[in-house]
Amino acid sequence: MMKSSFWKFTKYYKPYLGIMAADLLCAAFSGGCELVFPVIVREITERATAGTLVMSLILRLGGVYVFLRLLDTLANYYMSNAGHVMGARLETDMRRDLFAHLEKLSHRFYDNAKVGQLMSRITHDLFDVTEFSHHCPEEIFMSGIKILGAFLILLWVNVPLTLMLFFLLPLMLLSRILLRKKMQAAFKKQREQVGELNAAIEDNLLGIRVVKSFAAEEYEKRQFEEGNQRFLSAKKDAYKYMALFHGGIRFFDGVMYVAVIILGAAFLFREKISPGDFVAYLLYIQTLIASLRRLVEFTEQFQRGITGIDRFMEIMNEPVEITDKEDAVPLENVEGHIQFDNVSFRYNEKGKTVLSHIDLSVKAGEKIALVGPSGGGKTTLCSLIPRFYDVADGRICVDGKDIRDLTLSSLRENIGVVSQEVYLFSGTVGENILYGKPDANREEMIAAARAAGAHDFIESLPNGYDTYVGERGVQLSGGQKQRIAIARVFLKNPPILILDEATSALDNESERLVQASLDRLAKGRTTFIIAHRLTTVRNADRILVLTEDGIAESGTHEALLDMGGIYAKLHSLYT
Repeated sequence: MMKSSFWKFTKYYKPYLGIMAADLLCAAFSGGCELVFPVIVREITERATAGTLVMSLILRLGGVYVFLRLLDTLANYYMSNAGHVMGARLETDMRRDLFAHLEKLSHRFYDNAKVGQLMSRITHDLFDVTEFSHHCPEEIFMSGIKILGAFLILLWVNVPLTLMLFFLLPLMLLSRILLRKKMQAAFKKQREQVGELNAAIEDNLLGIRVVKSFAAEEYEKRQFEEGNQRFLSAKKDAYKYMALFHGGIRFFDGVMYVAVIILGAAFLFREKISPGDFVAYLLYIQTLIASLRRLVEFTEQFQRGITGIDRFMEIMNEPVEITDKEDAVPLENVEGHIQFDNVSFRYNEKGKTVLSHIDLSVKAGEKIALVGPSGGGKTTLCSLIPRFYDVADGRICVDGKDIRDLTLSSLRENIGVVSQEVYLFSGTVGENILYGKPDANREEMIAAARAAGAHDFIESLPNGYDTYVGERGVQLSGGQKQRIAIARVFLKNPPILILDEATSALDNESERLVQASLDRLAKGRTTFIIAHRLTTVRNADRILVLTEDGIAESGTHEALLDMGGIYAKLHSLYT
């Protein structure tokens, strides 16, 4: 999974190959500059030992090194600036694609998803990917040049000594490999716990009024503390393996330095290496060890980045279940005739069948009410029309066209939904109404608000249509939010309408006002009304009683009462 995710991730580098090439060139130059210093020190030491050192040579060598350092400074500036910007652009591209993919995923995905987890993947995980995407090629390339260059020069200075020292490297690498998988698992668990903690915090803060109404602050604190401690435990594991990782590096550093001093001194004593070469050797070993340490330490950042990429790809690999066919056509000139032809539905392949062999024909402009016990599939049936879910068997047609042969955007543009749980976006009243038709002018927006019976109360707000509604419209009453939602659909002006328990959560006065707005909205449109309050469906052209066995009864209010069946019993309970 990790390897597959990484190769899929590399496509994000494609637009920035020029920047990447320049960044790696700077990395190569910067690495090469560090290899020059020991050469200069060796030359000075050799000349000083031989008694041939002159000031002009010192000045020339110093001038060369200063010039190289200036170029090295420019190279590092480019890497720190352009390289990081490239990483930020990669992050932006990935976040754009992730958000776009999330927008395509069906209701089925969100039925089981936690928003806090998704937020963690969009923010925290991608930040680690940014650092990884910039530093990974740069660090590997720079360290590779230093290690290879130092190794070749050390071989040139003294082959036996170099081979003895490099015998220790496989031991260091083996210990790192053994820890790699444990570090990866620890970082992944840590990321998962961050997401769980975010989800818990979001859930609590969005439901803070419920928490306070039940005086459940202590319970929520305990729940949060449990999650907080799980997060702490995950971090402890990650830090434990990090400590082992860094401790191992320091140990092998010490072993390498001791080996150089002892073996190098022995070679110097036997005159198999000159003083200048010995000094240069010490400096090159220092460069080599520093490069190896940096490369090995980068494993931590590498693991964070790979974990972020893996979690990013988990979402990106989530299949988009509901898509347009290649030959899908737009839905135009809609009349509103809807046909359910032997429709069955289940939420997953092995799950219970929610709707079974539904046959239903709805005329254009007809008002259909759906009533029945909870769990009968009323909301599910209506959710199939805009393809929030796809049917398991059978088909649904709009004006004789199978909805799976139509483009999703055109289908949903012709359907308006008003539900019990109104969602208002953080912004102004006007912005929320304009969501139904973003290119509408102010006059059209106000006309939609008047039609929804919302204009008068909006005008009484502190800033009218420019009043900020708060998070999820918290500054408005339930009836006010519902009328804004209705205004939003009025502005959209769809020929097909779905009213899902639109007044069930309102008080009597608000229900009266909202019901009047809904009646105006439904006029001339094919309308599906889901309701528990049977008083709201008396005037429907047809009432369907939906149970787990399908459509049990169908008829007008009076006809169903005369039938004395399920509807009559429900009516007697609610009246």
